[in-house]
Amino acid sequence: MIQLDIPGYKKLEIKNIVFDFNGTIAKDGVLVEGIRERIQALKDLGLDIYVLTADTNGSVAQQCKDLPVNIEIFPKGDALEEKKNVVERLGADNTIAVANGRNDLEMFKSSALSIAILGSEGCYSKTLLEADIVVNSSVDAAELLLKQNRIIATLRI
Repeated sequence: MIQLDIPGYKKLEIKNIVFDFNGTIAKDGVLVEGIRERIQALKDLGLDIYVLTADTNGSVAQQCKDLPVNIEIFPKGDALEEKKNVVERLGADNTIAVANGRNDLEMFKSSALSIAILGSEGCYSKTLLEADIVVNSSVDAAELLLKQNRIIATLRI
């Protein structure tokens, strides 16, 4: 679990982190360099890690087979609502969402903290505007969680 006391913002007890797959921890269906090690480090902090995806490239199971993650794949037309439902089922007040797409917007609205990825695939503008923090990559997002003073410095008053 991660505990954050962000002055002038909120106190958080994070138990779960939810990652989108394509455009977030993967590019063109292949995990981005450096994310494997960061996911393992996040697991070592006691976080439960989830990968939620429409699996556009059909590669999530193979790419994540050795990672300590729970994978949930949604039909391409239902991912928006399903991702939000997962965050709420896990406990929205204890869950961080990391993503970039249009189908991530509702889970950003529900999660305790949302981190948008503005990588080479881009980021849906409304999801970007709903984010608490915006970073360049999922590796950067993971580093925020591994070095929590970065989050505090970004969000404090």
